[in-house]
Amino acid sequence: ESDTICRFLLSEYESLGPSFLPNNPKSNLIARLHDVYLSTIQACLYKPTPPFGIYGMRKHAIAEFRKQMQIIDDCIDDSKDGVYLLGKDVSLADATLFPTMVFAKAMIPKFDDEKVFPKKIGEWFDGVIAADEDFAKVYEEMMGGIRSWEQNKRWDTIHQAGKRDTNPPTIFDKIIAKQIPSTIVYETDDVLAFKDINPVAPAHVLVIPKDRDGLSGLRVSSPDHVEILGKLLVAAGEIARDESLGFGSGGARFVINDGEDAGQEVPHLHVHVIGGRKMGALG
Repeated sequence: ESDTICRFLLSEYESLGPSFLPNNPKSNLIARLHDVYLSTIQACLYKPTPPFGIYGMRKHAIAEFRKQMQIIDDCIDDSKDGVYLLGKDVSLADATLFPTMVFAKAMIPKFDDEKVFPKKIGEWFDGVIAADEDFAKVYEEMMGGIRSWEQNKRWDTIHQAGKRDTNPPTIFDKIIAKQIPSTIVYETDDVLAFKDINPVAPAHVLVIPKDRDGLSGLRVSSPDHVEILGKLLVAAGEIARDESLGFGSGGARFVINDGEDAGQEVPHLHVHVIGGRKMGALG
């Protein structure tokens, strides 16, 4: 949409101001990478809850955002002569990328402590603000809006920004880090499952998220946790079908204890998958 509008304006007013190099392949490549891979997920920097494009977890969207910034950074020539992305002439790539980078500069630090920009994008961003009064004006106008968000405490209730997991580590973190032994029966990038050291049945496995991400229990879950909760249950179902772990064809019991009254011992959400024998009534 924005690319189509920009190209129409460049054609309609081509005799006024800079050309913005509408037919330059490198400029078009950077603009296309931005429109397809950055703008579709940039809401992860300010939207209260998922989804963020195709991502159901903010941390995955931010990781992808960083990856795509690095890809664009790799497109910038090391030996370019000038403050703009292609050198001395401002291009459509500069106009396309700059507003999103203003958001990134202001918002990424709210979610993690890593450096915001890759090297060449960082140098371009600072340089173009210092050298081009139009970019400096856009920057100040956008930052005025962002400052008003700050004053309205927009991020105070946003997961991983104002709301972070400040609970101390648990024994599960040591198991995840392989600092203490456990019998691991299932593992993905996001989920770990291991045998309970105090089983209540012939088959008893605990399924946990590798990143607790505030999930000390189910009652503190939020829309940000929908994807990981789904992954936990899918993993639990797969484990319960594994007869090599002692589970039978008659089914299994899935239990989430939440809080002291429920008997929760470790404040890191976990699903008990219990089977291998006939279960009695709950109570």
